[in-house]
Amino acid sequence: MKEQMYQDKLASLKRQLQQLQEGTLQEYQKRMKKLDQQYKERIRNAELFLQLETEQVERNYIKEKKAAVKEFEDKKIELKENLIAELEEKKKMIENEKLTMELTGGFQHLDKARDVASTGESYHSMEVKPIMTRKLRRRPNDPVPIPDKRRKPAPAQLNYLLTDEQIMEDLRTLNKLKSPKRPASPSSPEHLPATPAESPAQRFEARIEDGKLYYDKRWYHKSQAIYLESKENTKISCVISSVGANEIWVRKTSDSTKMRIYLGQLQRGVFVIRRRSAA
Repeated sequence: MKEQMYQDKLASLKRQLQQLQEGTLQEYQKRMKKLDQQYKERIRNAELFLQLETEQVERNYIKEKKAAVKEFEDKKIELKENLIAELEEKKKMIENEKLTMELTGGFQHLDKARDVASTGESYHSMEVKPIMTRKLRRRPNDPVPIPDKRRKPAPAQLNYLLTDEQIMEDLRTLNKLKSPKRPASPSSPEHLPATPAESPAQRFEARIEDGKLYYDKRWYHKSQAIYLESKENTKISCVISSVGANEIWVRKTSDSTKMRIYLGQLQRGVFVIRRRSAA
């Protein structure tokens, strides 16, 4: 009996071994099906992860590309504005030098004109007229004159020791003195007692350092929201567009137009800057 049970189990094991080798064993097929499902699931997850990472990389690429293009355009516009501002500043300096050269002669006679005004004489009678010189014809045997190679004297330069208002006041004085002088009446301003001079306009401290503006004990930087006030009591809402070497550019929030403000205008109080919230 035991021998028969042993032989039956041995035959069953041999049959299962044969089925396993042939791949028809039921337990083997069941486990192989489970492994195949796990394999396909891992492959599908890997493909989804690859697709997700690819889309993320493409989004980052597009975002970085747009940021690079925007930064390039902003830098190009800023460079163009700075170059235009520098050229405008050079143009203004050249015009000021030209005006200085034209006014040098007038300022040399300013003291004389004031003396003439105090004495009541005509300014035209005190002007020095040029001396007429006659040039003789060169004789045939005379040597050809050698041109003078000495350096020409540099044109006179005028140091800016006066403000724009004082210069304009002096020009008005010169124009009045060059016009025909009428007899002064007792009620004319010349016979009235002199009034004390007006106090000079308030001066503000303004300078530019490291691309920032220091004005009225406060620092201002690019893209900062401000109020711009003028002598006409106008108040404009602006944003600082750029800070140059001797000037700043501001953009109006109402129509996005730009204005250039020089340090001299801020120092003389032509324009006043006040802080405002960016909201």
